[in-house]
Amino acid sequence: MRLFTTTAGLRCYLERDCSGKDIGLVPTMGALHRGHLSLIERSRRENAITIVSIFVNPLQFGPTEDFGCYPRPLEADRQLCEQIGVDAIFAPTASDLYGNCLPTGAMSDQLTHVVPPTAMTSVLCGSSRKGHFQGVATVVTKLLNLVQPKRAYFGQKDAQQLAIVKRMVADLNMPVEIVGCPIIREESGLALSSRNQYLTPLQKDQASVLYRALQQAQKAFEAGECDCTVLIEVVKSELAAVNDIQVEYIELVHPTRLTPLEKIDDGGLLAIAARVGSTRLIDNVLLQHRKPIVAIDGPAGVGKSTVTRQVAKALGLMHLDTGAMYRAVTWQAMQTGIDLEDESAIAELVSQSQISLTTNEEGDAAPRVWVDGEDITQAIRALEVTANVSAIAAQKSVRFELVKQQQRWGSKGGIVAEGRDIGTHVFPDAELKIFLTASAQERARRRQKDLKDQNLPNVSLEQLERDIQERDRRDSTRAIAPLRKAEDAIEIITDGLSAAQVTERIINLYHQQVTAAHF
Repeated sequence: MRLFTTTAGLRCYLERDCSGKDIGLVPTMGALHRGHLSLIERSRRENAITIVSIFVNPLQFGPTEDFGCYPRPLEADRQLCEQIGVDAIFAPTASDLYGNCLPTGAMSDQLTHVVPPTAMTSVLCGSSRKGHFQGVATVVTKLLNLVQPKRAYFGQKDAQQLAIVKRMVADLNMPVEIVGCPIIREESGLALSSRNQYLTPLQKDQASVLYRALQQAQKAFEAGECDCTVLIEVVKSELAAVNDIQVEYIELVHPTRLTPLEKIDDGGLLAIAARVGSTRLIDNVLLQHRKPIVAIDGPAGVGKSTVTRQVAKALGLMHLDTGAMYRAVTWQAMQTGIDLEDESAIAELVSQSQISLTTNEEGDAAPRVWVDGEDITQAIRALEVTANVSAIAAQKSVRFELVKQQQRWGSKGGIVAEGRDIGTHVFPDAELKIFLTASAQERARRRQKDLKDQNLPNVSLEQLERDIQERDRRDSTRAIAPLRKAEDAIEIITDGLSAAQVTERIINLYHQQVTAAHF
């Protein structure tokens, strides 16, 4: 593992050792804990290189805040990063990152600042921490420009920061995916924070009431309560049991726009800030009417498509046919006469296309596929589309655009999706992840039977097995969205099982693990 304290050293490392590799960036202020480590672990799963920045940013501290005493255990942080497999730490000084125009702990009118939308910074923490999110946006922009990561990872505990960074990246067309990761909590429910070390054991116990209060509001929401005033009163009632909690705010806002809500329609962010002693703590909970997502991954030839359709139909969810979306792009490129190897032209095409999926009139889970209002459900199954779809799907820009569209579908929930990176990349927070697999011998036998049923030329089992093993090797080592099992996926080995048996097993898992927890 490398440690860099200057931008010059970091740039040299990036140019020499990271060229052409997917980089994950985890921006932190140090004093690392399990919450940070969860971000790092996810970055390591999804990228070839993981870089952790450690920088206590003076721009985001007010004059009376804890900039001077904020914990800076760099050596302990370095050891943690080395143990978990971080590739490099970037721990610059303020003068190196900002130059000589930044007096320590102060804003400078000689420094260019990034200013987020006022509507997003005038609520929650922004109402009392003037200039804080301007400082956050400025340092994050500098880090993203320096590192040029494929993905950057932020915790949901700082939900306002996460929403602002996502908006900033979208508004400035920055080529990075901002990944929000779940809150990691202590056994008591207290959200992990570097500032927790300021708390005495008694104060830690008292602080756990913040999460209990949010949980009570969540229960009320799940029981049907959507009114802002009522939900906030539920939180206040629970907090009243602990005298030493000084509440700064309890607010209900839109999860991405951060605009105040009077009532929850699709979803809301219920957030709280309070002081326990002199320590300021924040926490939040997402309240959403979203049905679960089932992500089904696995290698070729294990019956993913058949099982996915059957699972979606049985559960009354929509089959998000990601393969059909790639076929739709291929069909459109062929219709318009674009050279299928002209990636820039196809990137323009897919970014301008309106691909829609709708459930058919019979209520079947399998969707109909539309491009710019034209039903192409049958057209995309043509042999010439099948022959070219793999080349289109391998293009980085196509995958990038379609994954964004797929994730927009996922925001509504209520889908079953299959592929090779659905649980690891497209829907990493899916409520149920399944990894279907089977031996190469079993898949070869199934493929040989398919050939026979379709009256196609016979191929020996040995040849089919070699072809399958080669396909597995290519899929698991490809640079874009490699095939791998998500750490929290449930593996089902389908040797000797029919599609109906696999479907039944997944439905049982859904009812056991998802329905009880989600509703």
